[in-house]
Amino acid sequence: MRRVPVGVVLCLLKLFVALALAASATQTPSSVSFGVFTDLHAHDIDSPLEEKWMTHTAERLALFTDAMNAQAVDFVVELGDFVNGWIVFGADPGDPSRIPGILAWADGLYGAFAGPRYRVVGNHDVFNLDKEEIQRVLGLPSTSSSFDAGSFHFVLLDAQFGPDGSSLATTYSGVAGFIPTAELAWLRDDLAAHADRPTIVFVHQMLNAYIEEWGRPLVANQPDVVRTLEEAGNVVAIFQGHDHRAAHEVVGGIHYITLAALVDRGTPPAWATVTLDAATATARIEGVGLQPSFSFSWNAEGDAP
Repeated sequence: MRRVPVGVVLCLLKLFVALALAASATQTPSSVSFGVFTDLHAHDIDSPLEEKWMTHTAERLALFTDAMNAQAVDFVVELGDFVNGWIVFGADPGDPSRIPGILAWADGLYGAFAGPRYRVVGNHDVFNLDKEEIQRVLGLPSTSSSFDAGSFHFVLLDAQFGPDGSSLATTYSGVAGFIPTAELAWLRDDLAAHADRPTIVFVHQMLNAYIEEWGRPLVANQPDVVRTLEEAGNVVAIFQGHDHRAAHEVVGGIHYITLAALVDRGTPPAWATVTLDAATATARIEGVGLQPSFSFSWNAEGDAP
């Protein structure tokens, strides 16, 4: 039998090890973790009649970013109402022209997290600002977007539109939402393009809320939006804010998770660390403050069991 030279064997071993390391390096991780909070309402004065003690903004946001840095999550998301806007109840609101500065200040605090930061536009964010100014101050290319992390796909929706599809700007009031035709078409195409990935959606106003006194959903065209999400078949969960109270409901196989607010209403600061695992089709929510902790699972198609 002919012997293979030792040098050739060593070269082949090195090649094998290199290929194995390369394959391992390119393998998509099945687990992703992120931090999420909602309704910071950044401001430099308080709103006593609403019990929003917004002068605690820096302290509360620092607690969140410090925790997320310590946990080394992959990214963080805020779900809107990042800035309160000019209107407060029970105090002099001051000069509305300072709101862009407050937004920039709060964004600097948010920047203490050493990783990717994502944002959702809330109704308070457009009380004094238009979206062009929000994008300029925050460096956002768009107010609706999507991205991939690990084995998952993530979508950020902008529901701050009027029923005629016009973008809300300097509204000074208003809580209703609407997702216009163009954004809905983009959402449908985006979900279809990532049909092989379990998908998480972030939005400000709740997509599972019906307002009895209005006689309609909180997001005016909610049925169309929900139908798009359900028909896609890969949407696992929706993380939303606005209500300031935590809730969890499963509708049409999708988990609707409403987060407790970070703003002070005589309560401890609230946020969540979320860990998703595609291999086991499970999500774990670790809540802080009034945000409960819980877990849920979905099957291979992305539907709830």
